[in-house]
Amino acid sequence: MIAPVKKADAMTAPEIAEEAEIRFENVSKHFGNPAAPFVAVDELDLEIDKGQMVALLGKTGCGKSTMFNMIAGLSAPTSGRVTLMGHDPFKEFDWFRGKIAIVFQNDRLLPWRTAVKNVELGLEMLETTKEERRERAIYWLHKLGLAGHEDDYPHALSGGMRQRVSIARAFATNAELLLCDEPFSALDEITSKRLRMEFARLVRENGKTAVFITHSINEAFDIGDRIVVLKRPAQIAHDIRLDAATSDEEKEAIRRMIHDSLSQ
Repeated sequence: MIAPVKKADAMTAPEIAEEAEIRFENVSKHFGNPAAPFVAVDELDLEIDKGQMVALLGKTGCGKSTMFNMIAGLSAPTSGRVTLMGHDPFKEFDWFRGKIAIVFQNDRLLPWRTAVKNVELGLEMLETTKEERRERAIYWLHKLGLAGHEDDYPHALSGGMRQRVSIARAFATNAELLLCDEPFSALDEITSKRLRMEFARLVRENGKTAVFITHSINEAFDIGDRIVVLKRPAQIAHDIRLDAATSDEEKEAIRRMIHDSLSQ
């Protein structure tokens, strides 16, 4: 079903503020000359609730990565307000230590560290004890099908296996929010589909909130309980919620609608 996008009125705003894990309130982001700026995000309102898995879908250059950077606290909005868990991710960057984990487009493993040591890296930064680091790293490597590869170095692993290590590293920190920047785009389609379905299952099983950047319609359907389709500059073209009751006919109609929207 396609949920209409509308602003909350004053009567419901306090309730939404308690529920929303991520909020964009009239957010704009400009780059370049202030007299003639490039507008990447334009007066965007968006709320993502705790436990949702949201695919941000749009063509290259529509502002997805700019939104991602603001959520991650790497960039501040030019105007408006971005909050995560009620806090400003840019101004209160240190508060989010251990609360956000990122899975990048490439695995970003350290080549001089084994798989288990790469998974332990985030836990080291959180000053977890050596015994707990090892136990949690082993658990997540096994959970992601890498039993027997704990002591392999990245060069000995396939692309899909390296990305599994990257996902294990994110889950091992037990962060509340997972941010994913097209993490499977460099993999072949079969490996990519298998991994994203596995990722979605783990997010649901562990009660995480996940934001997934993608330009693939198929990927958005595999990942998202909710698909937010963006047009340039980052504004919401469609806000679509999917559940078990969404029929195949409805999904096909939604696919056509998204395709037509992205083709414009």
